[in-house]
Amino acid sequence: MVILYLDTSSLLKLYFQEEGTAAVAALTARARTVLSSIIGYVETRSGLVRGRRGGRLTDGEYATAVRAFERDWGTYVVSEVTGALAGEAAGFAEKYFLRGLDAIHLASAVTMQRELGQAVTFSAADNRLRSAASAEGLLVPAGV
Repeated sequence: MVILYLDTSSLLKLYFQEEGTAAVAALTARARTVLSSIIGYVETRSGLVRGRRGGRLTDGEYATAVRAFERDWGTYVVSEVTGALAGEAAGFAEKYFLRGLDAIHLASAVTMQRELGQAVTFSAADNRLRSAASAEGLLVPAGV
């Protein structure tokens, strides 16, 4: 059983079919605890509505995905964005040339690993973010 951190790209894979969905679902099924950042909530809801507007999800699929996400979100351990976390994220953005929200996800996962005192597996689609997570001591599975 693993402690699993999901960034937004991985969260979205749980709610509509795309490349990597099966791998993220398998990781999530093996997880003892699922972690994310509060920004993942907003980004995932935004991604779902973009999927509906872009024709990747029907209205019914969108409604089902939102219900499932809201149900699951209540079971996740969620990191809030504090001033200290934002400062750490800014350092990661500079160090690894990350986009701002990716840096917040990384800082959230690193902070949670430090606070838990246990290894955290980090799931993301972006290769730069995955490399940074590995460099910061998070476990990064191949391909997700």
